[in-house]
Amino acid sequence: MSTDLALDWLISVDDHILEPPNLWVDRVPRADRDRAPHMEFDDNGVDCWVYDGKRFPSSGLSAVAGKEKEEFSPKPLSYSEMRPGCYDPAARIEDMNRAGILASLCFPTITRFCGQLFMEAGDREFGLVCLKAYNDWVIEDWCGAAPGRYIPLVLIPLWDPQLAVKELERCAAKGATTFAFSENPAPLGLPTIHDPSGYWDPVMAAANDLDLVLSMHVGSSSTVPQISKDAPFLANLSWGATRTSGAMLSWLFSGMFQRFPNLKIALSEGEIGWMPYFLERAEQVLDKQRHWVKRGMNWGDHAGSHGVDLDTLDIRQTFRDHIFGCFIEDTHGIASIAEIGEDNIMCETDYPHSDSTWPNCLEVVKKQIAHLPEPTQYKILRGNAERLYRFTPARPPVRAAG
Repeated sequence: MSTDLALDWLISVDDHILEPPNLWVDRVPRADRDRAPHMEFDDNGVDCWVYDGKRFPSSGLSAVAGKEKEEFSPKPLSYSEMRPGCYDPAARIEDMNRAGILASLCFPTITRFCGQLFMEAGDREFGLVCLKAYNDWVIEDWCGAAPGRYIPLVLIPLWDPQLAVKELERCAAKGATTFAFSENPAPLGLPTIHDPSGYWDPVMAAANDLDLVLSMHVGSSSTVPQISKDAPFLANLSWGATRTSGAMLSWLFSGMFQRFPNLKIALSEGEIGWMPYFLERAEQVLDKQRHWVKRGMNWGDHAGSHGVDLDTLDIRQTFRDHIFGCFIEDTHGIASIAEIGEDNIMCETDYPHSDSTWPNCLEVVKKQIAHLPEPTQYKILRGNAERLYRFTPARPPVRAAG
């Protein structure tokens, strides 16, 4: 493959599936179909997901592909009004070809970004059945529809680390190389990665041993940061990278990477422009504050870091060995690539959400990185994703338009 052709395609590490209505009813026992996630119509004739006694209409902002910005709306949207690529893997491939997307890693929708739906269900045992059905479907049906075009992302039962390990082992054997994890489990009512009892250690050990990437999508804590109680929604949305920066800093100081040296995390839809500042700030804090923290002098509710040697912790090296940033449009971040590192950046298109650059995905990314050396462009467009996710994409079927 020539260099020019290699730069005519990208791999997106953050897109989304609107699950097809038949996903669970086709995979659970017949007697359980009515209590599995399934589609019904509401009083206005709009199709709506139903599960565990709750109704979940699809947000229009989750399926804007093919619409003009002036048409965007959060109002419920029926599947009949969506572009088929939102929920059909074959139709998605056509849209990917149009936009120069060689391969795509897709987060779920109705389950929420890391499977919170099944954790919150009244019957977690059946929730596990549904979660496994989703994982089988995404590997066999979604990714299987076009080998080499989709990177399989699976879910874990967040409520039971031992069950999560078993599911990771099962899915890894079927070809999965990454699983969804929360940017901050605390708002979900779960222990954080700093839990002194090591709640997440079995999961991290399995990820370490199986070489599975933790993919953490912004909003996977089921929260939206608020500047104040009455701050405008657009202000809060613009401020959203605070969640991702918090995740990065938590992991850097957690000791997880020291205990599990093969762990790698990807911060999806968090952009990257903020990374140089927070890396610099983390270094300053470590340099000035580590001495009293090491002495175990807890101040208020702020306990000393555990499980990490603060004298040998290298913030930059830890970041470059373990953390990957993802961007849609971030000119400032690309301008700081020397500080972030060209090996730690991947691109994303967010299809079919309202932040998406589709159908101009390749054009948008290439405009931001055109001044960089071609080997660096290749890493950002696809090389880093191929390496991180141990993914071999299919040969491009056509030259991308754009």
